[in-house]
Amino acid sequence: MSSGFPARVDVDYTDGEDEDPADYPSLQHKIEKAIEVTKTGLAEYENPAVMWTGGKDSTLTLYFINQVAEEYGYEKPTAVFIDHYQHFDEIIDFVEHWADEWDIDVVFARNDDVGAYVDDQSLDPGDDIPVSALSEHNQHHVRDILEFEEDTFPFLLDTYVGNHLLKTVALNDALEEYGIDGVISGVRWDEQEARADETFFSPRHDPDLFPPHDRIQPVLQFDEADVWDVFWNYVVPDTVAAFPDEGYVPETADDLPEDITQADVPISPKYFAGFRSLGSEVSTEKTTEEPAWQQDLEETTERAGRAQDKEDLMERLRDLGYM
Repeated sequence: MSSGFPARVDVDYTDGEDEDPADYPSLQHKIEKAIEVTKTGLAEYENPAVMWTGGKDSTLTLYFINQVAEEYGYEKPTAVFIDHYQHFDEIIDFVEHWADEWDIDVVFARNDDVGAYVDDQSLDPGDDIPVSALSEHNQHHVRDILEFEEDTFPFLLDTYVGNHLLKTVALNDALEEYGIDGVISGVRWDEQEARADETFFSPRHDPDLFPPHDRIQPVLQFDEADVWDVFWNYVVPDTVAAFPDEGYVPETADDLPEDITQADVPISPKYFAGFRSLGSEVSTEKTTEEPAWQQDLEETTERAGRAQDKEDLMERLRDLGYM
């Protein structure tokens, strides 16, 4: 056990090593593993929290948490939503609506220092922010941790400095403020190369980089198609009483069963609109007009609509605490 992390936590940090989705040959195998990991996470950690972006993977993770908490009597953990100031409005509306429906407490983690400067200067995404205008805390991250030497950086989420300050620093500050020791996240092995070697319980114990905690990752074993299969066969029917139980899959938003609207379904409207992966409003594009689950998931790249500069930096960003 790493120094500074509670010895009472008893999890297998090697669980999932050298595995990929093919090691879980059916959807049922994947679901059973997700339930097992979720149950262990809720049992072992004193103050776990779930990272919720409003995207399909974190919403699926929250679904498993809801199911396990209800069946086994665990208290639902707080959800942490990182507000990086560049969200689609529909995503925040989605999170607030379903938090109310599912009785989830949501904490909005923000880098208030950067946000205040942006507001004071009426900046738009892409405008420059002087490093010297930041707090000592943020300057430490820029100069000492990122070793960034320029005088300014752009107010953009999907860049090295922007992503670290707006997401990772905001997350780490929230972990410290709320004493969170286990972060339940919806990362998947197949989603991005930098995540392919993750395990179901992954230590983040270096106090020089982040408040010591573990990552709990129940849906690593799902591929993109699996996620949509679970939504239409389990998540939506379990959530919407009037929805067919036999895995009805709509071809478009207009193809939902009678008297059911997008707002009734716990799937972000951005996926209905053709987005495959949800990032910032200014750097994420839809791939086609088809809903995400109707697209060619085998021959096309899930994160093709995301800013590729950040994708190329993913491994180093994750070393610093990015999800």
